[in-house]
Amino acid sequence: MDDNTALLVIVDAANVVGSVPDGWWRDRRGAAERLRDRLAADGLSGHSGPVDIVLVVEGTARGVEPAPGVRVEAAPGSGDDRIVELVAEASGRHRLVVTADRELRRRVTDLGADVTGPRAVRGETTAGRAPDAARRRA
Repeated sequence: MDDNTALLVIVDAANVVGSVPDGWWRDRRGAAERLRDRLAADGLSGHSGPVDIVLVVEGTARGVEPAPGVRVEAAPGSGDDRIVELVAEASGRHRLVVTADRELRRRVTDLGADVTGPRAVRGETTAGRAPDAARRRA
């Protein structure tokens, strides 16, 4: 969509994939592709408005192709550093970063982005609650 009114969702692929011990370490690229496909099919759980989804991949997951509705950014180095760059580049937009990485959460909230955990894109709920929608860390 690439519309400045749409929510920009930046997904830390390595962190989201690594949040569940389902054998992802045997095929990191395949795990990132499955996440991309889930994002393309389901978008952001609990968000009904327009979204631009960017999946940031690194390491052996580089080379994952985009899918309709999901742009893929292959980080040349650290995925976290590329996510921070993307947040900074989109300073005039509402940005939501999906990660559980504490240091990355601090870095992007310092730039005004909101954060949420991996459950928001894994489609999971806990004890009947919806996934933790956008939260800002103080």
